[in-house]
Amino acid sequence: MRANPYTEGGVRLQKVLAQAGVASRRASEQMITDGRVSVDGTVVRSQGVRVDPATQVIHVDGERLILDETKHIVLAVNKPIGTISTMSDPEGRPSIADLIADYPERLYHVGRLDIDTSGLLLLTNDGELANRLTHPKYEIRKTYVARLHGEVKPGVKRTLMNGIELEDGPIKVDSFRIVDTYGDITTVEIVVHEGRNRLVRRMMEAVGYPVRELVRTGFGPISLDHLKQGTTRRVKGSALTALYGAVGL
Repeated sequence: MRANPYTEGGVRLQKVLAQAGVASRRASEQMITDGRVSVDGTVVRSQGVRVDPATQVIHVDGERLILDETKHIVLAVNKPIGTISTMSDPEGRPSIADLIADYPERLYHVGRLDIDTSGLLLLTNDGELANRLTHPKYEIRKTYVARLHGEVKPGVKRTLMNGIELEDGPIKVDSFRIVDTYGDITTVEIVVHEGRNRLVRRMMEAVGYPVRELVRTGFGPISLDHLKQGTTRRVKGSALTALYGAVGL
């Protein structure tokens, strides 16, 4: 650990756990004794350890505690069609920056959505979190709902699950299901863990079903839920913990 266990001014580890709502002070002490708590990657079993919650990283049962949510800013944004997924645009088109004007912090957008796709974008002030969420190593799943031209044939799911070849390499979906069919429009849910440009649109066109409308409804453990287009919400609590846990932070 970076701090001496008896550094003056530190906070006792069991008190930090109790204040974070993990368990009572007595139960937190038992968790430490049982080796379920680590600080900066080192398992702690001593009751006298003092830590600095502002600078040290604490895990319980492998799950990171977010002790100061004011420092860890993650925003869920429902990007409208016609808005670009960058902080500025030389052509003067609406950009993500227009939706987060109330946040003075420097925020990184996590991946992108093309201008014709709406739905969930994540922004954060944590560069390492942003990097990991987009790194292929962590295979973070993205969920999309697409409206397609035509009635989807039964064999399409098998084809996409087995994989198809695109101009930039092979791709297969993590899951595919038909949500609804109305007239000549079929609504489907598609889950992929890659982040190539216009990937879902190109996949569906390749199997003969051009996308009419596309919305991203999920990014890892974060869902769009009832967030209205053009608005944002802070990701907090268990959702924020799950997001960090998904990439091993």
